[in-house]
Amino acid sequence: MTMLKKTLLAASMLTVLAAWQTPVWAQTIPVIVKDTTSQYWQVVLAGARQAGKELHIKVPELGAQSEADIAGQVTALENASSESPAAIVIAPTQFSALGAPITAAAADTKIIGIDSSADTKSFTSFLSTNNVTGGMVAADALAAGIKAKTGKAEGDVAIITSLPGVGSLDQRAAGFKQELAKYPGLTLIANRIADGQPTTGLNIMTDLITAHPHLVGVFASNLQMVQGASQGLAESGNKTITLIGFDSDKGLVSALRQGVVTALIVQDPYRMGYEGVEIAYKASKGEAVPVQIDTGVTAITAANLDDPKSQALLNPKL
Repeated sequence: MTMLKKTLLAASMLTVLAAWQTPVWAQTIPVIVKDTTSQYWQVVLAGARQAGKELHIKVPELGAQSEADIAGQVTALENASSESPAAIVIAPTQFSALGAPITAAAADTKIIGIDSSADTKSFTSFLSTNNVTGGMVAADALAAGIKAKTGKAEGDVAIITSLPGVGSLDQRAAGFKQELAKYPGLTLIANRIADGQPTTGLNIMTDLITAHPHLVGVFASNLQMVQGASQGLAESGNKTITLIGFDSDKGLVSALRQGVVTALIVQDPYRMGYEGVEIAYKASKGEAVPVQIDTGVTAITAANLDDPKSQALLNPKL
């Protein structure tokens, strides 16, 4: 065998070996979140990304840059569906607006819902926090915080909701109101609806403090609202109002340590993203998958902030 033939044979063998060793990324499962810039959704995408690596699946990370951009998410879904993916994972931004687009996309591929529901019966599986339970946990944390600060669970309380018509937020408010009935000394005097922007949450918090002198507690039911509300409370200098927030980031953990925030009701977004892709992969192969999965909720306070479980939820690997 000539040197040239030996060289060509060796190169051919190396090519075959490299192809054998390189994963075949044969399937694509896009993950469409509400806001690609948000810390919470970055954690969801991190979980999805890890599942994609382990399963050798392409996981395009899609979504709008604001939870208020409903049209942007619909466009992302339509574009993803047009690429004939193995399945799609989506966190619907708005219950009614995403219903028909999800139903249409489900005619061609499996759709796995995460976090928030939509007006459709086309989800193959749905993974989320039990948001009613989350709202109930928030009400209990609020009552406990008010009692700790004032000596009794009495006074006026309010809810700040990020956007109208979002299934998960409506469920949190419903659970909160249901559980609040166990505390007859607490009166819900306002359920303020914002536009998804932290600045609006700040302004609402400032207005509530000014307009309601007997205000003792506020539940801000998502990340952007508690970001704004905590800033408004800190700037007011008020030390008697108990603020409970849903979701977390580094700034809110700092506010919790400083006592501005009394408790953060924390989901498990990493698990939601990871298992969303995992379930989508199984469904795409025709395997039976659970119709509903509860990914859990935890109340984090100053007392349990440094526990290993709390730290794992607050500081997932991105």
